[in-house]
Amino acid sequence: MFKKLAEQLKANARTIVFTEGTDARILEAADKLTTEGILGVILLGKADEVKSAAKEAGFNIEKCQIIDPEQYAEIDAMVDEMVTLRKGKMTPEQVREALSKSNYFGTMLVKMGKADCLLGGATYSTADTVRPALQLIKTKPGNKIVSSCFIMVKGDKKLAMGDCAINIAPNEDELAEIAIETAKTAKIFGIDPKVAMLSYSTYGSGKGEMVTLMANATKKVKEMAPDLDIDGELQFDAAVAPEVAKVKCAGSTVAGQANTFIFPEISAGNIGYKIAARLGEYEAIGPVLQGLNAPINDLSRGCNAQEVYKMALVTAALS
Repeated sequence: MFKKLAEQLKANARTIVFTEGTDARILEAADKLTTEGILGVILLGKADEVKSAAKEAGFNIEKCQIIDPEQYAEIDAMVDEMVTLRKGKMTPEQVREALSKSNYFGTMLVKMGKADCLLGGATYSTADTVRPALQLIKTKPGNKIVSSCFIMVKGDKKLAMGDCAINIAPNEDELAEIAIETAKTAKIFGIDPKVAMLSYSTYGSGKGEMVTLMANATKKVKEMAPDLDIDGELQFDAAVAPEVAKVKCAGSTVAGQANTFIFPEISAGNIGYKIAARLGEYEAIGPVLQGLNAPINDLSRGCNAQEVYKMALVTAALS
């Protein structure tokens, strides 16, 4: 999967901004991305500190652009643009202070077309990545929320799982949007989505608010995206095991062969993808943020350089 993404990106160059330019994991990934000619890279931070960190760790960042937010030549134009975007919610002084932080500064580079996408969060929270994106990049027309999915990879097998990282307790409308956006993400990564809306019930076999939630969300998706192959509510065994599907939901075009899974809330999603990763030995790529006007993605604070490299490919592929 990643070799194919790399080849596609070499033929259609993109520029990614990394918000943590002195982090060794970022520097290693930046070295590899630029040496292989896959992406243009912008590293944020004080130039002497970034270069010193790269030299100390033995990474070549000569092909990377380094930008210090505090020394940026076009900062006044950026301040003016951000003041306009915030529509009176921040004064010029407050904006200038925010732009001294790499997460806001990097997001504005994407907003102003200086970079195609952004990857951050190796040393700060998901919220610190999502907040500037919501305030400045904003959601795509027709989208009301930002959601996430993980692409799960094991050999040639790929699955998509959402939302496992952003929305704690989505309502019916939000679940419908999550399902549609996750299916779109799945397609980008070569998955022909067969979407299962997961529950502890299959076709009303169980009762409760969460069952009704998933059943109603499924109906809404079918109305909003009639061409999408989706079914629910489904228990996980009915979603993936043909022999169970024959008993519980014969005739379903999804049950028994689902590859895109939508969880009812974040606890189930977070637990589910980690079970697949730890016990099923799938590699979890993500979280991939969905619904934004430009690709902004978040790293796990426990990530390694190879994960940064892969997430950079994923993020750029979305642009």
